[in-house]
Amino acid sequence: MGILEGRAAIVVGASSGVGYGCALRFAEEGANVLACARRLDRLEKLAREAAGMDGRIVPMKCDVSKEEDLDNVVKRTISEFGRVDILACIAQGGMDHPTHLLDATPELALESYITGPLYTMLLIQKCFPYMKEQHYGRIITCASASAVSGTPGFASYAMAKGAIMALTRFAAKELGRYGITVNCFLPVIRGESFDSSPQGQAAAEQIAKISPLGYFGDAYKDCSPIVAFMASEGAHYMNGQFISICGGISIIA
Repeated sequence: MGILEGRAAIVVGASSGVGYGCALRFAEEGANVLACARRLDRLEKLAREAAGMDGRIVPMKCDVSKEEDLDNVVKRTISEFGRVDILACIAQGGMDHPTHLLDATPELALESYITGPLYTMLLIQKCFPYMKEQHYGRIITCASASAVSGTPGFASYAMAKGAIMALTRFAAKELGRYGITVNCFLPVIRGESFDSSPQGQAAAEQIAKISPLGYFGDAYKDCSPIVAFMASEGAHYMNGQFISICGGISIIA
């Protein structure tokens, strides 16, 4: 029996990378998962890959910039599973337009904010009544080492991730009394974007070279087991914490 047996989860940003790996791991550990993102074909592939696991994956198209879509995600989760125990907000926009601070525009900053901390806040609010009634919930947010280290070229993205870290702190303080924990992970994990171009592949090789472990981590193998623990009953006394999943590339003091 898996550590998430019988739990109901929402994973936002499940069509690729860390979100894909975590949704798959949740199902393997026994959770039923509402997997949502903009690319339905990728989600359907994910659901097929999870066939035969202890938990099942229900794919659902969702644009996190539209509040109506967020409402529908929560409604669909309750309709399918009767409850919501786990909320993993992993999707983040703005990565398509990396910018230095002096080149950042209000439009780019707002895109990162709306598709990061704002949708995360809204989904927490929408899931809260169900988690409160159960007196149980695991909320997992996703930040980035760039918000801590100030990685050049990611101004708008890092600003949004910093806001997610602040949101995590406040939510952990306010929701703990209801049996709901809120924690954040900061991944440095190889994703599809690194393999889609020669520049990305070169960047991945460089990251592997600076890793104390000598390789660039994998979303499913290296990241998802830790996130699954954060989503489990065993993490009941972990609240308001920031976990760096990076092989030692980025140390968070």
